[in-house]
Amino acid sequence: MRPLYAEIHPYATHQIKVDSVHEIYVEESGDPNGIPVLFIHGGPGGGCDEQSRRFFDPERYRIICFDQRGSGRSKPFAELENNTSQHLVDDIEKIRNHLNINHWMLFGGSWGSTLALLYAQTHPNKILSMILRGIFLCRDKDIRWLYQEGASRIFPDEWKHFLQPIPESERDDMVKAYYKVLTSQNELKRMSAAKAWSGWEGVCSTLKANPKLKAHFSDPHVAMAMARIEAHFFINKGFIERDQILENIDKVKNIPAIIIHGRYDMVCPLDNALDLYDAWENTELHIVREAGHSAFEPAITDALIKATDTMAERLGEPQADA
Repeated sequence: MRPLYAEIHPYATHQIKVDSVHEIYVEESGDPNGIPVLFIHGGPGGGCDEQSRRFFDPERYRIICFDQRGSGRSKPFAELENNTSQHLVDDIEKIRNHLNINHWMLFGGSWGSTLALLYAQTHPNKILSMILRGIFLCRDKDIRWLYQEGASRIFPDEWKHFLQPIPESERDDMVKAYYKVLTSQNELKRMSAAKAWSGWEGVCSTLKANPKLKAHFSDPHVAMAMARIEAHFFINKGFIERDQILENIDKVKNIPAIIIHGRYDMVCPLDNALDLYDAWENTELHIVREAGHSAFEPAITDALIKATDTMAERLGEPQADA
């Protein structure tokens, strides 16, 4: 199986002021003259880290990573004001303009696949190709699966821990109940809820237990941003219309894409990927056996590395105006 590429360091970092509230962190690594590719992290609220840039051959790609509003090294931390899907789409376009890139490739997993699709449907003429993993269409049923009923029946023991911060009388709408706690003034309750929310997602993310991933999701900084921002987005249905992505799929019909999804994905069930693949003709779908949701499961990592290498071959040298 193909592992991640060797560790590399950014050759440039940027703090871009995108409005009166938010400043976002952006980094570049790899070959400055390579194929521009934007890594779009999940969550929302997950942020990027040193692993994010390792899915790409640094001799062929100009690798751009950024922390979405409120996430990672972007400021202010875990901020919900002016933080919607449209704001994030606009931020991506600001990054493209700031870096003087005319066309680029998108690479996104989980919520990152959602945001990549929303951006591509808004700016289809700026996209060379897309690689999407762990598809999340942000429909009501997709949100309910993880936070109300679905994954709860696969991990009933862990679900008890997720229920714990919420009074029994409020458990008929867990997203609403968590949002109430995560936006309250009680700091101890906020942190307890954040760890329970993030920990639940971490448990569901892999087919086999992964202590490193569990530790990542338990980190207070990661947990608070992810829990607050996810609850904020999901109580607002992702700030998109019902079935918006599938209903607008014709806008990206000419963009080539590779879709990768674990068969046993308990965060974003496989029907997300199948529905997208059935609607989008210019795609290929790879269902990865013996894998769940995380990009760091060996079989998913292998599929993603092969996909980025394949896209590099197909795209060849970047266009002169890229």
